[in-house]
Amino acid sequence: MSNIIKEGELSIGGNSPMVLIAGPCVIEDLKSTLEIAEYLKKTTDDLNIPFIFKASYDKANRTSIKSFRGPGLEDGIKILKKVKDELGIKIISDVHSSNEIDIAAEALDIIQIPAFLCRQTDFILEIARTGKIVNIKKGQFLAPWDIVNIVEKITSTGNKRILITERGTMFGYNNLVVDFRGIKIIQDRTGLPVIFDATHSVQLPGGSGSSSGGQREFVDPLAKAAVAAGADGVFLEVHKNPDKALCDGPNSIKLENLQNLLSGLKAIKDVLQN
Repeated sequence: MSNIIKEGELSIGGNSPMVLIAGPCVIEDLKSTLEIAEYLKKTTDDLNIPFIFKASYDKANRTSIKSFRGPGLEDGIKILKKVKDELGIKIISDVHSSNEIDIAAEALDIIQIPAFLCRQTDFILEIARTGKIVNIKKGQFLAPWDIVNIVEKITSTGNKRILITERGTMFGYNNLVVDFRGIKIIQDRTGLPVIFDATHSVQLPGGSGSSSGGQREFVDPLAKAAVAAGADGVFLEVHKNPDKALCDGPNSIKLENLQNLLSGLKAIKDVLQN
């Protein structure tokens, strides 16, 4: 069992309820971002599931130079602040360069380290020194036990508020596979909560040539398997119309399908805790 990480009244890990981190892959505009956040808040309130809103202000790791990246740091942070203030919810987003950290930290409750940057030592240390909760996306190229080295970098700054997110491992070209043993391995070796990223785990990186593909039909069974395996929370990218999403549509799930999925996940978590 993992230790508990706290942010205000929110508790993640241990015997705490399953937490949901969810939102669109990228901020497309203020209106759609607020609408998605409002829907997620209402749905999670109805189900009594702790919720953290996720959206990226700049996707600096898109496949193609022509891909939509988002509104950028300044405009994106303004939108995230508005969502946070209007709805009274916790916010997480990914930071891609050191010069973004101070500005992002003013709005974010949790700072996310992207998978492909999870071994960048100086970058990790700068994020850790903000004192914010740090969510490490485990790189697709790492074994579960390799995460210990990243955790040591963060704790060397005195920051012990850390989450680990599992998001699959590279399996040949343009494909990912999930080893559910990794959830327990990471929890046992670090004592930290593990979040399962059910939507990026079904991504097909670069699988559509100039963009990534995805198999959203497998989000449901993988998320359920992860919660059954002991995950402390689930990460989902959602959209009103994933086929029209400007980023990660193929692996995002429809908002209208979310309540049934969350109800099933909560039922599994409740059985494990009783």
